[in-house]
Amino acid sequence: MIQLGLFDLFSAYARLDKCTDPLIKLNGIIEWELFRPQLQRIRKNDIVGCKGFDVIMMFKIIVLQALYNLSDDAMEYMLRDRLSFMRFLGLTMTDKVPDAKTIWKFREQLTEAQLIKPLFDKFGEYLSEKGFKASEGQLIDATIIEVPIQHNSAQETEEIKEGQTPENWSEAKAAQKDQDARWTKKGEKSYYGYKDHINVDEEHKIIRDYEVTPANTHDSKVIEDIVSVPENPMEENGDVDKAKPEVYADSAYYSEPIRTYLSSNGLKPRICSKRVRNKELSEEDKSLNREISKVRCRVEHVFGAMYQKAHDQVMRGIGLVRAKARIGLRNLAYNMTRYVYLAETKGV
Repeated sequence: MIQLGLFDLFSAYARLDKCTDPLIKLNGIIEWELFRPQLQRIRKNDIVGCKGFDVIMMFKIIVLQALYNLSDDAMEYMLRDRLSFMRFLGLTMTDKVPDAKTIWKFREQLTEAQLIKPLFDKFGEYLSEKGFKASEGQLIDATIIEVPIQHNSAQETEEIKEGQTPENWSEAKAAQKDQDARWTKKGEKSYYGYKDHINVDEEHKIIRDYEVTPANTHDSKVIEDIVSVPENPMEENGDVDKAKPEVYADSAYYSEPIRTYLSSNGLKPRICSKRVRNKELSEEDKSLNREISKVRCRVEHVFGAMYQKAHDQVMRGIGLVRAKARIGLRNLAYNMTRYVYLAETKGV
């Protein structure tokens, strides 16, 4: 058996650097200790198996997991196999590595303690302090997050839709069934899972807020949950209206109640007009839609960036609570990589 020495390890790292290892920048620019106070809150309920690993290292593991959309087993394998992951975590080839169960348990502890959203918000505050405060328009959109399809009978499906657990399911079976995910259709294709509704600021393309729902929830139903409302809404008149913060969205959000809500809360609706059946849009509406889309399309860049590193597109996790945790971690991981890019380009 060939044994690697210290020089061999440094040589391997040097070859990684020539390939521009992106995790080096992520590790160096993010102030990971920022999250320690919140992460330490789960230690009082810790179990054997997690105590030997620092909370920051475990947190970095689940950020990596979210960034590449890896299962717990795949994550354990990568920690043992991928040199860039080891260096990111400060591990050597002889160090003990958290196994899949330990990774799962740590994420479950964060989920049960409802810490994912506070961690996301904490990093948002940090970004504002670093000069990346949201100051331009808000871009609203949603994307479907697929999960493994559940194979249930027609009767079981109906009972689940009514919020009931099928009577013939044992407790063990029910624990392995996702009773919160739903089917939805986009274009001609059907999807099963959840939706990630996000609010992205126009200038920096950072996710400022988000909400997770079953996939059949209409995009417009959660706009009030994710839109940032000014503390002192301005009156809607004359030139003052032009100074209102703008909210950009596609035609899925077009409705008079939404426009009224935004306007009455000091926001300027910039929502694409919706085509009515058997009636074409006017040339004025088409022109306005093109103008709005030039700005609104920036939110699509966010979704594209979030999933370009993903091992696959399907998310593993059972139930809405876990879906919120995993999708929240994805949003946080995206913001971290976005901050790395902004910090480099703007010289922060």
